[in-house]
Amino acid sequence: MTEFRWTPSFVEDRLAEAADTLRRLPETRIQGHASTWPPYVQECLEPTEVKLRRPPPSAAAITRMDHALPWLRHLDPDDAKIVWLRATGEPWKVICWKVGMTRSAVHQHWLFALCTIAWTLNGRRIPRHISKVDLIARTRAMEEELGGRPRTVSEQTNAMSGRYI
Repeated sequence: MTEFRWTPSFVEDRLAEAADTLRRLPETRIQGHASTWPPYVQECLEPTEVKLRRPPPSAAAITRMDHALPWLRHLDPDDAKIVWLRATGEPWKVICWKVGMTRSAVHQHWLFALCTIAWTLNGRRIPRHISKVDLIARTRAMEEELGGRPRTVSEQTNAMSGRYI
């Protein structure tokens, strides 16, 4: 059996899944006054008032989210913000406005952050005086060496044989 190696695309998928899981968690409510009266039922609901929710996440998804969120602590604050905004599905233009960088700079910071996380999860140290471009190139070479990547989270989980880091 081959050893599982993290790639930037795996990291991106796991962070996107973590953002989706966090969004699907039930909202927290402040403990307050309770009422024994039944809730008021509206007789006619307009389609704009109906808000459909996806089902709550599974326990395994919450565990994977709990493992993935601390990865952002090892990044620079700007890089972590870019990675998280992208994981939540924000468009590049909105991310550029929020961090105050050009599109190419934001994309390079995002790639560098994903590469940094992948290298760290693989147990490798990042060389001290390496440029962002060099680290991205080395990581791409490592990813090409591995071949293709699983396309779905379930295929990724099967490739890891149940190991969650």
